[in-house]
Amino acid sequence: MTLDLVVPQESGDEARLAALTVLAQQVRELVDAVVLTDVPEDEVTAVTAEIVALADRLNATRRATPLPHEFGPDGRFRHLGNAVTGEANPHALPLVIERTADGVSRAEVTFRPAHEGPPGSVHGGVSAMILDHLLGDAVATSGRPSVTGTLSIRYRQPVPYGEPLVASAAVSRGEGRKTWADGAIVSSEGKTLVEATALFITPAQWMDGYQPTENG
Repeated sequence: MTLDLVVPQESGDEARLAALTVLAQQVRELVDAVVLTDVPEDEVTAVTAEIVALADRLNATRRATPLPHEFGPDGRFRHLGNAVTGEANPHALPLVIERTADGVSRAEVTFRPAHEGPPGSVHGGVSAMILDHLLGDAVATSGRPSVTGTLSIRYRQPVPYGEPLVASAAVSRGEGRKTWADGAIVSSEGKTLVEATALFITPAQWMDGYQPTENG
């Protein structure tokens, strides 16, 4: 399989990307402030006017799409615009994934008030998004680049925000172009809060150079 990837950025572009990353983090803090603010109405109105002006400045020059996939200066693959891991995407946590020697994709995660669904708990769709990404990462890391075919979620306990949690995923088996993976979000005490099972499919056009293992 071949992917069209952007070559490493020059140092000047790296500085700009670093600035975008800092901007994204400040916007995350702004979002949390909006969710929790209790300032008077006139202050809300004044801040809104400032944000409108800032948005106009940023919109002065726009890309057609979010930041592309690329290799960073350290040689590692990254996607700064990704909705889950993108450091330059204010929507992202961003999730930082660790890959263990035994094939587990793992991430420590602390959800924010902006992720609330039921009162005091994280929205189920947000939990599903995090697990879907981790499951896909585990599948890709196993050498089976794929897309999600089906995703099954079991919500066992409410997922709190503002508390450190651990999300993880690993491949369970493979068969031809199909790969199955399991994952979970657990509390710091080890209680399983959400479980996920997914089927991933490797598109036929991605199969060039792919050699199935004895399990698939």
